[in-house]
Amino acid sequence: MQAGFGTLDWIVFGSYFLLLALTSVIFSQIKVKNTRDYFVGGNSVPWFAAAISVLATSQSAATFLGGPEYSYSKDLTFLGFYASAFLAVWFVSGVLIPRFYAINAVTVYELLEKRYGTAAKKQAGVMFLIGRLFASGARLYIGALAISMILFLDIGAVHVAISIAILMLAALAYAYYGGVKSVIFSDIIQAFTYIWAGVAVLLFLYLSLDTDMGTIYHTLQSEGKLRLIDTSLDGGFSIWALLSGWLLLNIAAYGLDQDMTQRALTCKSAKEAQRSMMMSIYLTIPVALLFLLIGLLLYLFYHHPELSNLHTSVEQKFDGEKITIFMYYILHEMPEGLRGLVTVGAVAAALSSSNSVLSAMASVAVEDLYRPWKQKQGITDEKHYIKAGRLAVLFFAVALSLMAMLSYYWQHATDLPLLSFALGVMAFAYTGLLGVYAAAIFTRRGNARTVLWALIGGFVTVLLLQPYVLGGLLGIKLGFAWQIVIGTLVAFGVMMVGKSKEAGLRVKD
Repeated sequence: MQAGFGTLDWIVFGSYFLLLALTSVIFSQIKVKNTRDYFVGGNSVPWFAAAISVLATSQSAATFLGGPEYSYSKDLTFLGFYASAFLAVWFVSGVLIPRFYAINAVTVYELLEKRYGTAAKKQAGVMFLIGRLFASGARLYIGALAISMILFLDIGAVHVAISIAILMLAALAYAYYGGVKSVIFSDIIQAFTYIWAGVAVLLFLYLSLDTDMGTIYHTLQSEGKLRLIDTSLDGGFSIWALLSGWLLLNIAAYGLDQDMTQRALTCKSAKEAQRSMMMSIYLTIPVALLFLLIGLLLYLFYHHPELSNLHTSVEQKFDGEKITIFMYYILHEMPEGLRGLVTVGAVAAALSSSNSVLSAMASVAVEDLYRPWKQKQGITDEKHYIKAGRLAVLFFAVALSLMAMLSYYWQHATDLPLLSFALGVMAFAYTGLLGVYAAAIFTRRGNARTVLWALIGGFVTVLLLQPYVLGGLLGIKLGFAWQIVIGTLVAFGVMMVGKSKEAGLRVKD
């Protein structure tokens, strides 16, 4: 039976938002003299703070709810994704970060300007903005959907819109005045909030099971729930996919996506940025394991009534919509107080990804697109560009909110998988970026013209391979990891067509 918020839940919820209000006022006092202060914190952010911010940015409400769902329905092979991320971060730290600091970059796309010219930087920036609008707007919708279910016990349009507004107003409170430094410090609060919520749920679930640790281990082991490595060729997280497509995707996410890499660019030096990136993945792996363990205990809770004393069937539905097992547990089993804590955990996970993307999108819009245009008109006053940055934050807050509501109406009006498309569209964009950067760094090939066609070629290739486009019509069933590989190869091949006399981008030792 679904239960609404009780008094204790509202106290927890209200206390959390009081904390957000107080800290947003404090962080808004951060002095911002120029856009470098606003977008990369004047390169004065401590490396450990940047590391926690990368951790928080990599999480979202989809991760908060989706991690338990994976281990509940399958096993622990999803951990391999983070092993792949570890290799990717090692590559990003060693190869990309030194190059970004060598040119004193504010955005990652400035690297392309040094190699192929201003047009290449603008094209990559536009690709990022389009992809992020779809992907982060859809993630915002998923977070708002979860909050609406818990707070209002329905997913009506008005309550979903209110939930979107709650998340976006909280994100604006941090991102608008203090810029990225305010966002980073707020991310520390959000990270501790959702991690604490996860730990509390894990302990409560363990205590709810009438058994000991040995029985839990042997039961899960005997039913194949503790499998870590998938050696099949067609597995979603097989070792082959992890060392190819997922590795490429993680390189793009941590090194070519301004949303994530912007945090590393706030550090004092390349060495501190490298340290922050490596520490972020050291922190991310145990956090991912935490939510996978929740899924395993949920599996025992619902599939082994002799351990939970629960004898009811589970239907993962809410108002006709499929929901994750963690959301089902929150709605039906969670006691007062803990439900409030888990709700603020979901808010924190969604908020940490929402406020970061506002800062990232604004930095690309202003530094890569707007500033070059206005500087040609002779406008160099930094106050003008700070104002432009804040207006960009407001603009993208509205745009992401509209995208979130579009996701809601599209999902309810048609069977076409807009949400799947929106969530995956940034990965579509990654293939082009991977091909372009590989050519720029490791070869002498490519030029401004081929950059545009490579970005388009990588995106279109992955789109065509989707089951709802040509992939389905032609009977092609490729895992998403292999789609990333093919899209990247196409983009890289396009870059190889273009001739260039310039050498690949190198950093002096």
